Amino acid sequence: MVTAAHSPSRPDPSPSDPSRPAASRPRFPAVRHLGPNWYGSVMGTAAVASAGGALPVRVPGLRTGCTAVWALALAVLAVLLVARALHWVHHRDRARAHLLDPAAAPFYGCLAMALLAVGGGALSVGRDWIGAAPALALDAVLFTAGTAVGLVAAVAVPYLMAVHHRIEPHQATPVWLLPVVAPMVSAALGPALVAHLPAGQARQTLLLGCVAMFGLSLLATLALLPLVLGRLLIAGPLPLALTPTLFLVLGPLGQSTTAAGAFADAAPGVVPAPYDTGFTVFALLYGVPVLGFAVLWFAFAAAQLVRAGRRGMGFAMTWWSFTFPVGTCVTGASALARHTHLAVYAGLAVVLYAVLVAAWAAAAVRTARGLVSGALLAAPRPAPAERRPARVRTTSGAVR
Repeated sequence: MVTAAHSPSRPDPSPSDPSRPAASRPRFPAVRHLGPNWYGSVMGTAAVASAGGALPVRVPGLRTGCTAVWALALAVLAVLLVARALHWVHHRDRARAHLLDPAAAPFYGCLAMALLAVGGGALSVGRDWIGAAPALALDAVLFTAGTAVGLVAAVAVPYLMAVHHRIEPHQATPVWLLPVVAPMVSAALGPALVAHLPAGQARQTLLLGCVAMFGLSLLATLALLPLVLGRLLIAGPLPLALTPTLFLVLGPLGQSTTAAGAFADAAPGVVPAPYDTGFTVFALLYGVPVLGFAVLWFAFAAAQLVRAGRRGMGFAMTWWSFTFPVGTCVTGASALARHTHLAVYAGLAVVLYAVLVAAWAAAAVRTARGLVSGALLAAPRPAPAERRPARVRTTSGAVR
């Protein structure tokens, strides 16, 4: 989904330099620069599977294809968990540097969302291949782990940004949303597990716990989003490599719409009347305007992307920003189509899913090429500053 921007203040000491004594070289040098941003590829791949399974239309062969993509996401997640464990064991200096880098630390929210996305996909489409009981067990484990990691990240990363990081206003980017969006993913996927719990307090506790995570994530997003928009209006467009991260704003919008629809689906028989029907009302009164804003932001981000493309934007791991956030809008539109029975939402879900698949294919192919060539795992180089025309404010207040 995204890539971590590395702090250029100190160059990497290159411990794998062959001129250094073998005893002083850390093992597994290939994972030294493997940051938490790589979990974005898992999120994007799982989104293709889950969003396809949620579409309000049936296409022959689509579900089988989605199940295969989910299996790929599960495999990539397993590989990344091992690789990141090796990173922490053998390259702890870089791991700590990521936590202390305000451009990299927010990506720790991606770990939680990767676990949650693969777990949710297991219950929605993966069960076709591994069976209902194993899929439920896998989802329960990944949901629990992802929720725990997401709640820790939602507190720890903003704490680091407030206490340890040194941030200027012009450094605000949509990447800041990543740690606080993770609980919203839990809120959207948790209701699917409600029916598998014993009736009574267990079901109600999980459902209302998801509503609480919906609230904490939504309010945190509403606090951060004005900073991002204000930075764009005052400081100008993002650097070319970070332009795709504008699509990250779609994540909390689409995921919260999905969550509201999931609450309405799970509430009957779990919460007493009239609150069960109240969730259905809320799904529409909240989801319709929020998805409307998501469409507006999609157009805004797409216009910025066209501008960046004309200025020579090349491939970066930020291209994964096109996937998971768009996938949440697909599931959000599908939820509204399910509750309103309006063809316009079904059509919107199909169009957005086509965009999602195209974006995923582009990001996956370019990522595979970068892995084969070794370019994506090489030491990062500071990006050249984007040249902009000088802006002069006249005495009348006009800018020219």
